[in-house]
Amino acid sequence: MKNDTAMLPVSPRVRWSTWALLAGLVLLVIASFATLPLKWGEFFSADAVRTSADFLHGFAPPDLAPNFLTKIGVATFETLAMSAIGTVIAALLGALLALPASGRFGTLARNATRALLNVLRSIPELVWASILLIAAGLGPFAGTLALALHTVGVLGRLFADAFENCPPLPAASLRINGARPAATFLYATLPQCGPQMMSYTLYRWENNIRAAAILGVVGAGGLGQMLKYHLSLFQMPSAATVIVAMLLMVAAVDGLSYVLRRAMTR
Repeated sequence: MKNDTAMLPVSPRVRWSTWALLAGLVLLVIASFATLPLKWGEFFSADAVRTSADFLHGFAPPDLAPNFLTKIGVATFETLAMSAIGTVIAALLGALLALPASGRFGTLARNATRALLNVLRSIPELVWASILLIAAGLGPFAGTLALALHTVGVLGRLFADAFENCPPLPAASLRINGARPAATFLYATLPQCGPQMMSYTLYRWENNIRAAAILGVVGAGGLGQMLKYHLSLFQMPSAATVIVAMLLMVAAVDGLSYVLRRAMTR
C-alpha cells in the first residue's frame, strides 16, 4: 500500500487566479440575489396559493372532443415537421460551414466563418421568427426558417470542433499514400466524426421540438399558436389539451432520440 501511494503523482496546485475567479462568481451570485426584488413571502402567501389553485382548476377537465383532437393531431404534425425540416436544413448547412470553420481553408476563412456562426446562434429562435414573420408572413414557414438559422450556428460550431478534434493519423496515412484532400476527408475524417455529428443533430432536434412549440406563440403555427389562441380566449380546457399534447410529443421525441443516439454511439 505504501509503495502504491508513493507511485501516485503529486496533485497539482491550485493557482490564486482560480480562487479569485471562484470568489468573484460567488460574490456575483450574492449580489444578484441582493439586488433583485424577489418577493418570496408574497409568492408563498395563502392568497397566492389560493389564486394559483383556482387558476389551475380551470384547466380541468381537458377538452377531448373528437373534432378538437383532430385539430390537435394536425398541429402536432405541423410542429414535428417544422422541427424536423429546420434541423435537416441546419445540419446540411452546418456541415458545409464547418469545413472552413475548422481551418481547412486558412485562418481568414476560419475566423470569418466562426464569426458568422456566432451571430447565427447568438440570436434566439423567437427573435429570428419575429424578423422572418415580416418577410415570410404568418405560418410554419417562418418558424422553420427561424429554427434552421439558429441551429446552423449551433451545429456548425459543434461540427467544426468535431473536425478539429478528429484523430489525424488515418487522414495522414491516406495523404501519404497519395489520396487527394477530398478523398481523405470522405474516407478518413467523416467516418470518424459521423456518429458524433449525428448525435449532435439528434440532440438539437430534441431542442427544436420544444422551440417549435414555443414559436407558435408569435404566429409561426403548430401547437404554440393553438395554445396562444385558447389562452387568449380563456378557454382553459382546450389549452390544457394542447399542453398535454406538447408534453407527450416532447417525451416521445426525447425517448426516440435517446434510443437512436445510443444505437449509433455504441
